[in-house]
Amino acid sequence: MTSQHPDQASPNHLPASADGPGPASRSAGAGRGGAPLTVGIEEELLLVDPVSRAVSPQGPEVALSVAGELGGRVGTELSRYQVELRTDPHTGLAAAGDQIRASRAALVRAAARHGLRVASSGTPVFGQASPLPVTPGPRYARSVATFRALDDEQSTCACHIHVGLPDTRDAVKVSNHLRPWLPTLTALAANSPYWAGQDTGYDSWRATCWGRWPVAGPPPYFESTAHFDELVQGLVEAGAVMDRSGLYWDIRPSHHVPTLEVRVADAALTAGDTVLLAALVRALTTSALQALRTGEPAPRPAPEMLRAACWRAARDGLAGDGIDLVTGRLVPQTDLVERLLTRVAPALRRHGDLDLTREQWARLRAEGNGAERQRAAFRRRSSLHDVVDYVVSVTSPG
Repeated sequence: MTSQHPDQASPNHLPASADGPGPASRSAGAGRGGAPLTVGIEEELLLVDPVSRAVSPQGPEVALSVAGELGGRVGTELSRYQVELRTDPHTGLAAAGDQIRASRAALVRAAARHGLRVASSGTPVFGQASPLPVTPGPRYARSVATFRALDDEQSTCACHIHVGLPDTRDAVKVSNHLRPWLPTLTALAANSPYWAGQDTGYDSWRATCWGRWPVAGPPPYFESTAHFDELVQGLVEAGAVMDRSGLYWDIRPSHHVPTLEVRVADAALTAGDTVLLAALVRALTTSALQALRTGEPAPRPAPEMLRAACWRAARDGLAGDGIDLVTGRLVPQTDLVERLLTRVAPALRRHGDLDLTREQWARLRAEGNGAERQRAAFRRRSSLHDVVDYVVSVTSPG
């Protein structure tokens, strides 16, 4: 599940999903005196049986067993197949990457004590059951009652990036500036080609599944903070979301902590993939704030074209063409990534992340995004078991 169903008190007093005040978002605030904006990261991971390679519904038990080591940096999700990891807020991405690796390693050890493995993939390769095995708790039960069969597919896993922005007015305006880049981030982060033992033909099947929810995908263009508030209130009153924490847009200002949350990405295969995403999201946010200061208007692509561009990116990933939202024409998706990197290069340089980003992007161009790497694992012996084993091996190597 993608952190959209937080429970007020999950079993054994474990934190639920990171819509609650987890470390990734709790104290993240904008940098002062020119300091980089803080970044907090949430990752949802799957537990798998090492023999069948199917997902295993022991998430609450595994999370509890590692809670003494990770504290508030681990929690449960709606699906019992999942565990969520969270970082503290960081200004340095090297430290964030180190914490991601350490937390993944701790979770791997805890899962091993239960005879299980950990896989970071946007969707399970095998073993999705219906109805979904749901983590106990009143909020999760309310979600199932409200959204019904939609919850049955929600063993999908995402990576969420929180960037410290304490002013909701800034967060809403920055959201407008980030919207056109959502397809490019989707293509970069796509890591969910398989579902129920089949190749879906999509690089991000998670994003495609997620589009079925009543409030999901690219957010609207907000005319003002009042427009945002009025729309959210209307959606709550209409029952399309349970409350403000149930806004499932790809970008959303937090309703209770001082962050802007970008939720477009699949759970990443490796910590390096996650760090690249975090660097780009923070740089895009910093660039948007600069645009606000200089009065540069936010691009305003037609909602239909933005939605189509997101669909195309989820289907074809980095290897295909994407929609140029300025011209409406198809261009190689890698060209759109290069355009993004050019746009955010000054912010990356300011944060000290330019070399890291260039290195990670060069690696991604050579190896492919997560979906391409999963398919490469399959092609070696035409074995989906090999896919699961590969994902497990790179989730926390060593």
